Amino acid sequence: MVDAHRTFVIVGGGLAGAKAAETLRSAGFSGRVILIGDERDHPYERPPLSKGYLAGKEERDSVFVHETAWYAGADIELHLGQPVTVLNRDARSVELGDGTVIHYDKLLLATGAEPRRLDIPGTGLAGVHHLRRLAHSDRLRNVLAALGRDNGHLVIAGAGWIGLEVAAAARGYGAEVTVVEPEATPLHRVIGPELGQLFTDLHSDHGVRFHFGGRLTEIVGQDGMVLAVRTDDGEEHPAHDVLAAIGAAPRSALAEAAGLDIAPRAQGGGIAVDASLRTSDPHIYAAGDVANVAHPLLGTRLRVEHWANALNGGPAAARAMLGQDVSYDRVPYFFSDQYDLGLEYSGWAPPGSYDQVVIRGDAGKREFIAFWLKDGKVLAGMNVNVWDVTDTVQELIKAGQPVDPDALADPSVPLESLI
Repeated sequence: MVDAHRTFVIVGGGLAGAKAAETLRSAGFSGRVILIGDERDHPYERPPLSKGYLAGKEERDSVFVHETAWYAGADIELHLGQPVTVLNRDARSVELGDGTVIHYDKLLLATGAEPRRLDIPGTGLAGVHHLRRLAHSDRLRNVLAALGRDNGHLVIAGAGWIGLEVAAAARGYGAEVTVVEPEATPLHRVIGPELGQLFTDLHSDHGVRFHFGGRLTEIVGQDGMVLAVRTDDGEEHPAHDVLAAIGAAPRSALAEAAGLDIAPRAQGGGIAVDASLRTSDPHIYAAGDVANVAHPLLGTRLRVEHWANALNGGPAAARAMLGQDVSYDRVPYFFSDQYDLGLEYSGWAPPGSYDQVVIRGDAGKREFIAFWLKDGKVLAGMNVNVWDVTDTVQELIKAGQPVDPDALADPSVPLESLI
């Protein structure tokens, strides 16, 4: 039986929100759990949207976190297709778009992020796309299949993870692909220039064209349809469809309007939370893409937009809401699949934070582990087509001790012996 005297509300119908609701119940919370999402679909996982589902290798039902019947069975009250428009901290309530007011004892904000938009002429044309939601992936999947049948051209603005994964999916359908990226290599802000060439070569080998050092300035169309794109260096590329993959911004407007502390944009923006994922209001928590965490292991504020952060952050916030002692010190982690290359990345090493990159294995064969070091300490590691090493890589990061670079690079030296 649900105890109606306590109500925990979760705003955000993604993975973080769904796993938080699941954790509340599995931890024995007997009060009302209300999950609010502005999409009509039940909570789903986002990686398939640019990977297996988009590529036509997975069915649509595979993306959902739980079967539909699970929510009723767990006494989770759903309000889907309803955005929260007002957060009233004094009254401890949220107001939905239809005027419904819901009171809470504890509140979790798991509102996620939204794709950044191109601010150039032509973005209103029918063939301009973003990829964040399941509906976006539904549409883009059909577009890629049509481009493949008709030898059509897709231009992707941005060579980050989403851009590259969509490029791989598009080539799988047979579409022509051009990626426009202002940096000199893909993934510059994540893995730096040392490893970026690997992804240039990978995609070039599969027929993707790159235009580095340029930005889109115009999408040219006729009769509402895309014909081409132009870049700031005077180039023009044919296009039938365009994907804007230029990053995402935290959906923190609701929290900001309510007066919660917001992290500076230079630190990633988003809702500022402590190590227990609690905001500046003791009754409100935040998790997932929108949360900017004072990370106890890394000693800095960090906002992470990847699947593992939602998977683990939602449950951590739920435990904190229940009064448990929580210190969210997970090593950041993400994975990617592109063609026959699979990788896992652990840690945090943006350009400028490291002084050495060590390669263990054969980068030419795309079977290796890369390590980013500062003063001999491992900041991050990325295993490429090498498996079952993530736990060890993360232990090296957590140890925070100098490691012999020569031993790190030597496959004959067990990684475990370096911890």
